[in-house]
Amino acid sequence: MQKVSTVRPPGKKPLAMNSPPALRQIKNLPGPRAWPLVGNALQVKVSRIHRDMEQWCLRYGPLFRVYLGRNPLLVVAHHATVSALLRDRPDGFRRPSVTAFISSEIGGLSNIFMAEGAEWRNQRRMVMAAFAPRAIKEYFPVLVKVGLRLRKRWSDAAAQHASIDLSADLKRYTVDVIAGLAFGQDVNTLESGDNVIQQHLDRILPGISRRSLSAVPYWRYFRLPQDRRLEQSSAALRQAVYSLIEQARQRMQHNPNAGDRPAHLLEALIAAADQPGSAIDNDTVAGNVSTMLLAGEDTTANSIAWLLYFLRSHPEALRRATQEVQALAPDCAAFTLAQLDSLDFLGACIEEAMRLKPVAPYLPLEALADTTVEDVHVPAGTIVWCVLRHDSMDEKNFTNAATFDPGRWLVPRDAAEHATSTSSGISRGIAMPFGAGPRTCPGRYLALLEIKIAVAMVLGHFEIESVGTDSGLPPEEVMGFVMSPGGLKMRLKALIRIEQA
Repeated sequence: MQKVSTVRPPGKKPLAMNSPPALRQIKNLPGPRAWPLVGNALQVKVSRIHRDMEQWCLRYGPLFRVYLGRNPLLVVAHHATVSALLRDRPDGFRRPSVTAFISSEIGGLSNIFMAEGAEWRNQRRMVMAAFAPRAIKEYFPVLVKVGLRLRKRWSDAAAQHASIDLSADLKRYTVDVIAGLAFGQDVNTLESGDNVIQQHLDRILPGISRRSLSAVPYWRYFRLPQDRRLEQSSAALRQAVYSLIEQARQRMQHNPNAGDRPAHLLEALIAAADQPGSAIDNDTVAGNVSTMLLAGEDTTANSIAWLLYFLRSHPEALRRATQEVQALAPDCAAFTLAQLDSLDFLGACIEEAMRLKPVAPYLPLEALADTTVEDVHVPAGTIVWCVLRHDSMDEKNFTNAATFDPGRWLVPRDAAEHATSTSSGISRGIAMPFGAGPRTCPGRYLALLEIKIAVAMVLGHFEIESVGTDSGLPPEEVMGFVMSPGGLKMRLKALIRIEQA
C-alpha cells in the first residue's frame, strides 16, 4: 500500500483530487554522473561526505539522486520536507537497516538508537524519563562537580602555558557527565586519565558509520587493522558495561526500594527488565547504557569545541558573552540552574554555533513502505538522505547566513515562533541540531546544560588566548559518526586564583 506525503515544494499548488499526480522516479532525477557498479561512491570521501552532498545540493537543487553502489538514494535538502520525514518516524521511516545490521555484526546490542517500532516505543519511555528536565535538575550538583574538575585541569594547563587538546579534554568531560547519569558511576576520566570504557568509545560509532557507507563489505572477506581494532573495542565495551550491570544488580539487591525509585538510567532499565512479561532483557539494558555513552560523548564535546572556536574568532561576541557570564554566573563552584538559565546571550551563541556547525549535518532514513516524497515515488527500502544544513545556510532564511551572529537569536520567542523569517534574519525550525519529530534527541536538555556549564566556566575564570589549529588554518569538518573540528587546540590564561575543586 502506498503512502503519499503531504509535503510539497514551496509555492507549488496542490493538484485537484481528480487529477492524480504524475510522480517522478528517483533514477530520472538530476544528480552526479554515476559509474558502473559503484555509482558515485568513489566521488565522495567518508570524512567529508556531508560537504560533498551539500555541494551537490548547490548544483542539482534540494531534491536529487545519488548512487552509493547500485541502488539510488534520494537526497532531500528542503527543511519542510526533511522535517516531515523526521516526523514520520518510526512508522513510515527508520534508520537504515544496514546500520543496525553492521552494529550487530560487531557485537552491538539492542538499544533505542537502533530500535524500531514497538521495541523503540518500549525503550523510549524509560530513556526519556532518565533525561527529563526533572531528572537532570536532580543531577545538577554532579554536573557542577565535573565542571569543576575540568576547570582544575585547564587551570593546570594555563599555569604551565600548555596547549589544550580540546577534543580529548571535552570528551573526558562529557563521558564523566553521561557515565554518572546513565549508570551512577564516577569514572572521573578528567583526573585519572582514560579508563577501559573511554579507550574504546572513539572507534565504535565512526567504525559503524564507515562500514555503513562502504560500497563493498570487504571486512566479511578480510579484515584490515582498523577492522580488528573496531571489533576488539566493541567487545571490550560490552564486557565493561555488563560488569557495571552486575555491580548495579548487587547494589539493588541490598536496597529493596531501588526498583521503585531508580537513581539513574541503569537502575530504571534493570527494574523494568525484572518485571514479569517485560520486553526488556539484559542485552537491551547493556545496549542502552552503551548508546548513552557513545551518543553523549562526541556530540556535546564537539558542540563545545566549535562554540569556543567561534567565540575566540569573534571578539565582540566573546566580549559580550564574557560580560554576561561575569555579571550573572561568575563562579563555577556556585553555579545554579537559575544563573545558567539567565545567560541569554550565551544561549544565543550556542544556537548560532549549532546552526553553522551542527554535529549531525545529515541523517539517512529508510522507507518502510512505498511512499511519495514531494512529487517523487520512493519504493520501500529506499534510503532518503536528509541534508540538515542546506537551508540553514541559505540567505532566504538567514541574513548573512555564513556569518556567526548570535544576535539573530535574541528576537522575542513569541514573535519568532509565528514567522519563518524576521528583519533580524531569524528563522526558527529550519536548523534542526537535535533532529525533529518523535525521535528527536532525548538528551537535548542535558547537552545544552553541559555546554553552558563548560563555556560559562571558561568565560568566568579564564581569558581565551587562542583557539585554532597548528597550521593556523580554519579547522576542517571531519565526519565520523558526527562532525568534529579537526585538530583544535586552546590556550588559556587564568583570570583569578582557582582553588582546589
